[in-house]
Amino acid sequence: MPQYLILITPAANRVFAGQAAGLTATELEICAGTDRAAVSGVQSLAGVDYVGFETSDFAAIARSVAGLSSAYALFEQVGELLRPVELVNSDRFSDDLVTIPKYQGKTNEQFTRMLVNVTAASMSRSPTGPITLLDPLAGRGTTLSVGLTLGYDVAGVESEVKAVEAYAAFLKTYLRRKRLKHKAGIDPVRREGRSLGRRLQVEVTPEAGGRPQQLTVFTGDTRQSAALFGKRRFDLVVADAPYGVVHGSSAPGRRDRSPAALLADALPVWAGQLKPGGALGISWNTYGLTREELAAIATTAGLEPLDDGPYLRLGHRVDSAIYRDVFIARRS
Repeated sequence: MPQYLILITPAANRVFAGQAAGLTATELEICAGTDRAAVSGVQSLAGVDYVGFETSDFAAIARSVAGLSSAYALFEQVGELLRPVELVNSDRFSDDLVTIPKYQGKTNEQFTRMLVNVTAASMSRSPTGPITLLDPLAGRGTTLSVGLTLGYDVAGVESEVKAVEAYAAFLKTYLRRKRLKHKAGIDPVRREGRSLGRRLQVEVTPEAGGRPQQLTVFTGDTRQSAALFGKRRFDLVVADAPYGVVHGSSAPGRRDRSPAALLADALPVWAGQLKPGGALGISWNTYGLTREELAAIATTAGLEPLDDGPYLRLGHRVDSAIYRDVFIARRS
């Protein structure tokens, strides 16, 4: 069976760079499927780490391999030689849509893409139209921009008005400089005579052409996400929960350094916004909430945790105060 090696994209963050190859191996196992690729894990050649795998039908997994969060180059191993294999880029926007914004507390872009990838690969439904993604903790839009890059229609909720305004300003400037056909604006939202916040609405045609993609972000409390979006349902819910270091989670009248209270209140709301067969993916700091506690919240909300095999190998250290893990669950 042909053997392949993936060269990992260099990462600016030294701690993440040291773990990227192992995480990519797990990501590949989830996204390609063990029935189509036998992932052999991290291999070192001449002091350089690669992710190795075997497959008898590379064409069947080519898109999954090319879309991996840290795939930089691919080689087929022929004896002691490495033969380059083209990775066909199917992204609908340039990667600078995600990489240009720089701000304190921004999650590593490669990790964000991995989180979106493994969540999407865990759906049991076959979407009849564009995949839709909701980030109910949208921040300044990294997950939303990753979703747009992958061709999804995206939506978000964010409590910090300034974060939404900053993301809107970046998007408008970016789309104008790229000369992409688009419509973008922020408008107040009122229902039954009272203000519900503001809404960022964007329609953009990608660089490669094709159908326009939609982005909608509401300012407001994520616990009110279902009220903000009404009957709209999503294929994916992807959230990067507060780690309790730079950002805490807000509750009425207080700020909690642990995401436990926020997730206990909000996760059932998000679960109700998933379509049947849709998947939820959350990254969080395990120092504030255990996997078992998070699984219990998800189960009570009617979701099926995916808690075995590669899904248990996505945890990794960020710094001395953060051990980040990924939790995936599916709506039946």
